[in-house]
Amino acid sequence: MKLRYNKFVTALAFTAGLQLMSCSDSFLDVKPKGLNLEANYYRNQEEAFNGLVAAYDVVGWQGNGYVSTIATMNAASDDHYAGGGGPSDIMDFQVISNYTLNPTTGPQGELWRKGFSGVFRTNAILEKLPAVPMDETLKKRYTAEAKFLRGYFYFELVRLFRNVPLFTRTISTQEMYDVLQASPAEVYAQIEKDLSEAIVDLPVTINVATEGGRVGQGAAHAILGKAYLYQNKFAQAAQELAKVNGTPGGNNAYGYKLLANFGDLFKTKNKFNSESIFELSYTNTSAGGWSCVSCTEGNVMNIITGPRGYNRKSDTAPDYVSGWSFLPVTPSLFEAIHFDPRYKATIANLDSLEKAGAVSYEKGYMNTGYFLEKFAGRQSDRWTGAGAPELNFPQNMYDTRLADTYLLEAEALVRGAGDLTRAAALLNAVRARVGLKPVAATFENIKKERRLELAGEGHRWMDLVRWGDAAAVLGPKGFVAGKHEILPIPLLELENTKIEQSKEWGGTR
Repeated sequence: MKLRYNKFVTALAFTAGLQLMSCSDSFLDVKPKGLNLEANYYRNQEEAFNGLVAAYDVVGWQGNGYVSTIATMNAASDDHYAGGGGPSDIMDFQVISNYTLNPTTGPQGELWRKGFSGVFRTNAILEKLPAVPMDETLKKRYTAEAKFLRGYFYFELVRLFRNVPLFTRTISTQEMYDVLQASPAEVYAQIEKDLSEAIVDLPVTINVATEGGRVGQGAAHAILGKAYLYQNKFAQAAQELAKVNGTPGGNNAYGYKLLANFGDLFKTKNKFNSESIFELSYTNTSAGGWSCVSCTEGNVMNIITGPRGYNRKSDTAPDYVSGWSFLPVTPSLFEAIHFDPRYKATIANLDSLEKAGAVSYEKGYMNTGYFLEKFAGRQSDRWTGAGAPELNFPQNMYDTRLADTYLLEAEALVRGAGDLTRAAALLNAVRARVGLKPVAATFENIKKERRLELAGEGHRWMDLVRWGDAAAVLGPKGFVAGKHEILPIPLLELENTKIEQSKEWGGTR
């Protein structure tokens, strides 16, 4: 039967079904259990744990049409074109890259579905946990993790859509039709509440050998600090982020440390390293296949960003897999980073390799000759077991890492008239890691550093919008001020409900 309901119902069905997908590493490696009605679930500690895993699973969401948050934000930014095989290849990337998206066409449907799938799963856990017979200390930890995740999902939703419903309990199908949106201030208040409450019962540190992927206090402070910064609460943001960062370039309460070698951040085997605060986990053991691309637990960024028709002519050439040439790097980013020490770990210069006779490759749509080295798939990581090898790359990606929080705290201090000496120490610790000389802690210097340090990791578009620079920088791509700072609410969500389209997209909200 084809449902006439909106995608909230789809998200609710995900929660009710609790189809627990096998996730990535260590803690997240839980086998599928099939369909279990939510009413009959959470009978013991094991089922509560499985429900928590199901909520974590949404963090690394790769939806229909290969849509993920990082890939989408890259396509929307000035650092990447959509690319691919042609102007209609993965249309969701194309329309957000050239700003021709509308309420019916674009990646917003998958991103909305991701966020609310996560919200509904965490709400189900939080309602059921009090009655689960299990160790009370462990129960408090599960509760804290669920609150963290709900805050995390809402933080992404409010930044992407601004006008979203606020659910802090499970919702019946009948109630869906009467859903109203909350104000952004109300959503942020709930995010702050969830994350603040979570911190108390989260562990100080995580044993990555057995629990890699789970969150501790540091991750909650980091996301809370980000939430404050996006509201221009600079003093509060700096205070939270300082707890994560500790002494710039030195010690902190949670054991985080900048890696000595920038390039090591993107080695597939270097998961859950000392710089990682919150990580998107993937695996090559889910046997993901073409019959359900969105079911795979492999990292599809590795195949979509690789050069198309790649042919290695020399043993000294990189062992890239032949990919699909999406998200080619723009000349603008290439010129900005070309003489920076992070260049080789960030950019795969196929143009130069081909001119040297080391490789050949097919020129995809909007080809620049520059690809994203950080996530280009490698033959050394190519899966040879069950499932499609293209869908089973195991490289993790970062939601938040220490260099990110260093620069965010520096920004909060500079914009909030805080301690400029500390701001400079934070900024220059990031630069010193790659051998760059110190610079003054100015807003412009921090902006430049974020672009080069975090290139391709999905932060650039959000940064430009937060800084008020999006219209000036993205105007040549089609960005319209007063409209494209948020995504349109998917049209399907407006049918038979009280949800209203945002005014930026012709609505009344």
